[in-house]
Amino acid sequence: MKLALLPLFAVLSFSSSTFAEQASAESVKILMDKTGAGELGVQAMNQMLPALKNMVPNAPETFWDDYMAEFNPDDLVNMTLPIYQKYLTEEEVQAINAFYDTTAGKKLISVQPKIMQESMMAGQEWGRAVAMDVIKRYEQQTQKQ
Repeated sequence: MKLALLPLFAVLSFSSSTFAEQASAESVKILMDKTGAGELGVQAMNQMLPALKNMVPNAPETFWDDYMAEFNPDDLVNMTLPIYQKYLTEEEVQAINAFYDTTAGKKLISVQPKIMQESMMAGQEWGRAVAMDVIKRYEQQTQKQ
């Protein structure tokens, strides 16, 4: 009899994560507010602006001023909210929110934009080094032939 119940217990214990409550939109928005997701959207838009201006070189500066005045960072937040909900449960989001209320969490939030910016710069440098290495190796290989 005990052995007959073993598969049932195994299914119940392994499927508990399947029944975990999806993160609520409210708790995810709190998380995104704490981490400054909207501000990151504004920052990204400001970084994209020169490339956009190159795409529409004849647009006067007033066009860009008007466009930026209408830019709504909440659009990006609302687009990414379901992605957070896809991968995080309500319990996990609550735990993350609690972490961000700690001194260490607040510190991480404050330095994360700098970490991301410097990491992107390091990644670009790494990419350039890889590209130069590929070109160098290819040229060496073709010279030997």
